[in-house]
Parts: sequence; structure tokens; C-alpha cells
Amino acid sequence: MNDALQTMINNMPEKTGKSLEEWIKILKTKAFAKHGEAVKFLKTEHGVTHGFANTIVTLSKENQDSPDDLVTKQYEGKEALIPIYEKLIDTVTAFGEDVIKTPKKTSVSIIRKRQFALIKPATKTRIDLGLKLKDKPYTERLENSGPFGSMCTHRVKISSADQIDDELIAWLKEAYQKAQ
Repeated sequence: MNDALQTMINNMPEKTGKSLEEWIKILKTKAFAKHGEAVKFLKTEHGVTHGFANTIVTLSKENQDSPDDLVTKQYEGKEALIPIYEKLIDTVTAFGEDVIKTPKKTSVSIIRKRQFALIKPATKTRIDLGLKLKDKPYTERLENSGPFGSMCTHRVKISSADQIDDELIAWLKEAYQKAQ
């Protein structure tokens, strides 16, 4: 930890009225979808300055689950989907060393310079693969993004690893290429 950060943590009780540990406990009583929502909460509800609020939220996340833990939890009770997930990950990581996997609570974002795919165990028997393929027409298989909203433009429902065929791989590759 650098000296400036340590000084900020040491000054937190005097400047904000609470220690870092106390602020983390407060944050854990609520569920925030985004970093900015938690920062706004601390600023508006507790009068914390932006710098302290941002630091508190950032440091509170360091105690959360590891990326592997997040993926494991996503597939609890959905273990039959793990071979599909692993095949998708193997496929996208073969595209290049610039592919980044970012597990979240309910999905895994696949990013190049921008997100180009999203893998989400939707049910016990199906993974939804979200793709960013702007201006690509919908088909029976390559459908509207549905629950992904603006995070993706399209969705493919996958219920077995053999559905990760040449057509699906081509869509993934196209999304990867557009994300540069």
C-alpha cells in the first residue's frame, strides 16, 4: 500500500467520522450494481467527499470473492453447464492474448478493448451468450439481446457444447474483431 493511501485511511475517522472498516460495514448493508452508485450513496447519504467515497468503495471491493470464486458460484446447481462455459472460454481466448475475462456476480464479460461477449448461466440447462454485433440482422438463432439490454446487441441460447459450432465461433470472432 502506498504512503498516500495509508495516510488517507489513517485520516478517515477524523475527516469522515468513521474508520474504513465501519464504512465497509455500511456498504455491505446495501447492494450496488455499479461502483458509482456506491460512491453517490456515500456522498449524498453520509456527506463523504468524492475522494474518500471513491477510496472506500474501491477498498471495500478488495475483500470480495476472487474471479474463480465468482464463476464457481455462478454454476452452483448448474454444474452441467460448466463444459459449455469452458468451451466458450477456450474459444475466445484462442482469438488472441488481448482477450480479458472479467467475472461478475452473475456473468462473465469477455473484453478486448471493449466488451464483445457476455456469458451468463441463464437457467439450469442453458447459457445465454451475449454478443456485440452492431447492425447484424437477427435470425432464429442469433436473436435480439433480450435481457442483456444495451450490454449486447444479440443473444444465442446454448444448451450443449456441440452448439458451439462454426457458425457461433464466426459470430464470436466477428464480435472480437469489432471490439478493437
